[in-house]
Order: sequence, then C-alpha cells, then structure tokens
Amino acid sequence: MEIEAALRDQVGKAIGRPVPQAPIKKLKGDASNRSYYRVGTAPESWVVMVMPLDASKKSEEASKGEPPKELPFVNVHRYLEKLGIRVPRILRFDEPAGMMVLEDLSDITFEAALEGGRNNQALYTRAVDLLARMRAQAERLPDPDCLAFTRAFDEDLYDWELHHFREWGLEVWSGKKPTDTERAELDRTFRDIAKQLAAAPRGFTHRDYQSRNIMMKDGELVVIDFQDALQGPRQYDLVALLRDSYVELDRGFVDTMLDRYIATFAEVTGERIDPKSFKAFFDLLTIQRKLKDAGRFEFINRVKGNPGFLVSIPASLRYVRDAFKLRPELSGLQKLIARYVPEVG
Repeated sequence: MEIEAALRDQVGKAIGRPVPQAPIKKLKGDASNRSYYRVGTAPESWVVMVMPLDASKKSEEASKGEPPKELPFVNVHRYLEKLGIRVPRILRFDEPAGMMVLEDLSDITFEAALEGGRNNQALYTRAVDLLARMRAQAERLPDPDCLAFTRAFDEDLYDWELHHFREWGLEVWSGKKPTDTERAELDRTFRDIAKQLAAAPRGFTHRDYQSRNIMMKDGELVVIDFQDALQGPRQYDLVALLRDSYVELDRGFVDTMLDRYIATFAEVTGERIDPKSFKAFFDLLTIQRKLKDAGRFEFINRVKGNPGFLVSIPASLRYVRDAFKLRPELSGLQKLIARYVPEVG
C-alpha cells in the first residue's frame, strides 16, 4: 500500500537505515485532523504523524490573525525544549509530504497510569509541580518568536467559547432555543465572565494540559499536544488537569493540588499567591472551560462524526454545577442554563 511504503520511507530517512519489514499500526486518534501510525515494534518503533496536505497551520479552535508561517507544533516544541520541558523528540519533518517522525512514547498516558487508584497523589503532585515550574520558567523567559506569545485568551475568545456551548451544548443538545429575553441575558452574562477572565495577568498556557496529553515514558512525564499554546491565566492549565473531563477528582483533592501548585510556584519564584482569590478565579474559569468542553464534545460528534467524547459530557457538566455552587453570584445564569441542560442545576 502506498501509505505504508511512505511511512517506512520516512522512518528509514529519519534513522538512516531502511525498515522494509517494519509492521505498521494506525493509532487511536484524537479530535484533530491529524493521523498517527506506529512503525516497527518496541523497542525499535517510531510514530509518524500525518497531516492533511491542505490543512491550515491555524488552530482548529477559534483564534485571530493569519495562519502562522511555521507549523505550530514545531514552533512551540522548540520553545518548550528551550525551557527544559520533556517533549517528544522530532526525528524528521517532511513538510511537503505532511509527515513527521517522532519518538515512540508508548501507549501509557497519564490517564492510563492512574487506573487502579494507586499512586494517584504522587502522580498528580508530579504533574502539578511540572506545570508550576513550566509556567515559572516561561514567565521568566518569554520568547516573541514562539507562537504562544503572539496569541491570547482575550475577551473575544472566552466569549466565543461560551457561545460555542450555547450553540452546541445548549441549543443543539436540548433541541430548543432560548427566548429573546434569555438570549440577551446569556449574551450579557457571558460577556461579563469573559471580561473578568480576560482581565487576569497572562503567561504561557498549554491550553489542554490534561490526562491524555501527558505521556509516561521511562518514569518521565512527557508533554504532548501543545501546538495550540497561547497566553492565559495561571489557573487555566490547572482547570484542564484538575477538572479533566476524563478523570473526575473530588474537591478536597483538587484543593490539595491547588495548594501544591501555589507552594511550588512560590518556591521557584518567591512570589506569594493568595489561595482564596486564586481558587475563586479557578472556579470561575472552570465554569467557562467546562461549558465550552461540553459544547465542543457535541460539536465533534455532530460535525466531525466522532461520538467518542459524548461520554465525557456528564463529567464536564458536573464540574460546572459544582463550580456554580462556589460562585453564587452566577445563580441566575445557572438557573437559565438548567432550563435547557438540567445537569447543571
């Protein structure tokens, strides 16, 4: 088959010797337009990322500006390597062919390593410490050549994501549309939340630092799927990790991990963070991010024909419900949404 020959050819060029008999296995994909193939058998194996030749370099999520001149994965990868963050090694990038040969990180994600409940606190502590140190390093060493420093979670993007939920998680999912009065209230409240979130100081943000985007290899945590990195608040990646739609954590454990982040960040930078205001912002951001996730999962189902994320909608909505309890000033919004999505009530 042509694709198999092309994959073996890319690996052969990457390692300097042919692999004519290497077995090929297509790996389970994510919600993106990229495909992944394992070539060979461990420990002699590699992963080839295949990108559509007509694919834009622009993020699939809403973002402003023209498509970047360089593939975001390569650009942000370079920056993270400079910070000393363990990322997958790029062995070859054939841009005209739309293929990239990467080291094989195996199939053990952070999520898989958590199964059985053993060592969960130790693993989360490592992930939180890594995040705190990555953020501290990035704040100390900003790089205007890294795409993550040219785009940001601004008011418009937060607002767009909330309306992404309104369209797909409220209207499409429920099969109903809000009244004109309700729509005006949604518009007003969503914009207010977006303003509050956008007013926070920003820095390097992975954007999707969750259990399926951290790999375990030889005892190391390896960060992947960082191509959509941008400027955002410190709590954003913590929401992705600790309010992960794939792994539910109780609030007591989440508070312990938030305290750990605050302590590690202070240890590295000397900066003291007020836990109360930090956690209150975390809860507001949880409402925004998890509403967006619920809508996005339905969008991926309806538009991309991938129902695999539907199972994660209930957890996303439970997080929203619990965060609303901690932000009582938004009870009006909670009641309005619950008319269409009872799970948040």
